[in-house]
Amino acid sequence: MVVVYIQERDGAFTEVFRTEVVLNSLNPTWITKYTITYQFEIVQILLFRVFDIDTQFHNVEVKMLKLEEQQSLGEASCALSEIVSKPNRSLILDLVQREESVPSTHSQHQGKLTVHAEECFSSKTTAEMTLKCLNLESKDLFSKSDPFLVISKVVESGMSIPVCKTEVSKNDLNPTWKPVFLNIQQVGSKDSPLVIECFNFNSNGKHDLIGKVQKSLADLEKLHTGREGENLFLPTPVGHDNQNKALKSKLFVEKYSETVQYTFLDYLAAGFELNFMVAIDFTASNGNPRLPDSLHYIDPSGRLNAYQKAIYEVGEVLQFYDADKRFPAWGFGARPIDGPVSHCFNLNGSSNYCEVEGIRGIMMAYTSALFNVSLAGPTLFGHVINRAAMIASQSLANDAKKYFVLLIITDGVITDLQETKDALVKASDLPLSILIVGVGGADFKEMEILDADKGERLESSTGRVASRDIVQFVPFRDVQNGPSVVQELLAELPSQFLAYMRSREIKPCS
Repeated sequence: MVVVYIQERDGAFTEVFRTEVVLNSLNPTWITKYTITYQFEIVQILLFRVFDIDTQFHNVEVKMLKLEEQQSLGEASCALSEIVSKPNRSLILDLVQREESVPSTHSQHQGKLTVHAEECFSSKTTAEMTLKCLNLESKDLFSKSDPFLVISKVVESGMSIPVCKTEVSKNDLNPTWKPVFLNIQQVGSKDSPLVIECFNFNSNGKHDLIGKVQKSLADLEKLHTGREGENLFLPTPVGHDNQNKALKSKLFVEKYSETVQYTFLDYLAAGFELNFMVAIDFTASNGNPRLPDSLHYIDPSGRLNAYQKAIYEVGEVLQFYDADKRFPAWGFGARPIDGPVSHCFNLNGSSNYCEVEGIRGIMMAYTSALFNVSLAGPTLFGHVINRAAMIASQSLANDAKKYFVLLIITDGVITDLQETKDALVKASDLPLSILIVGVGGADFKEMEILDADKGERLESSTGRVASRDIVQFVPFRDVQNGPSVVQELLAELPSQFLAYMRSREIKPCS
């Protein structure tokens, strides 16, 4: 019998499933399946323990078996992402004995366990909706509101994670937005609660909440079939005991349909990869790395600084989707020992190649770079974005099954905002997403502008509009809640990947 455990946030393992018992077999194949929700944005560690069930217990229901009365045949663990990123979705694991349970005479060969995953069909279903609002309140003094919607899923902790947004409808109190697409798996299920918030767009990034509703996809489908509107409400300030304030404004679902589309997992199974790249801000505003108040301070106790934490938390999730685990790593805004200020230098100190081995390789190259460059400025993103775009565009020319993810970690305000916008608009046609993590206490208003989640699509100096939103930005201030900040950053990656593949009509068929 196999018992499956999942690792919880605190590191402890919780039992979630038992297979049936296969009698008298050294090469058993188990039939019972375990269904788990795949979450791209976190590392889901699974532990499999295999037990030999004694003959006297063969008539006992598996749930009732006491594991301490059975003999352990070994255990193995892996991340769910390791299984789904294998082309045939099968992973062969070596069974090992926990040290304390191995008598010294016991042979070390414990056999192998093959774990196979297949995707449940429901997750291939995508809901397409056209949403409109009537009688929105005007929030602007001299004109009507510029509304847009943000749709978020509510996760177990009660936090809401944005999964999708509409465009901004200028000067319009009765807007109908372009259709939005929501993968049912991405939001959990058809009955999972969604929060739909209507904001008035402000160019300073501080958007006013006009009103919101909480509905599942099933509820929204009912609104469509019943041709009914749902009143928006405004949450009342904390401390007021009256209910939420209902508004005259209404949300309508003009169209609702469900279609089966290729999923992120289909592309992984066909051999597509996510290639991770990282660029680190070495400008002087980070503070002298040798002093404890610097954002680049390497703590002798081993406690990670914000840069190391961001590299580790994003890299830990993405590394499983990259076959060779060789990651391009750059620095910007510093003066290498022998030259002028560079806005894109190889972190490993090499003049020929930019790749390092694994997440550990990035960490080591980062630490040694701190001792080999002098922090300078200004903060320019354009160079590293163009470098990443060049790699993505070469890969595209070679028809490689690759999609690139560039992580930029920065402490501040960028000096080349327009050049950065131009680089991003150009890159929006490439298989590339850019994650920006802001560390330290600076004002990150300009980063909000780069992340089209917070409003409109980017426009270049020649007036060209980005073909899709490729930037995600989060401030990393709240280090205590680190994982959820990074989850929010990564949660939109699968949909950015799919938007690119669909826009290019690239199918997963190998």
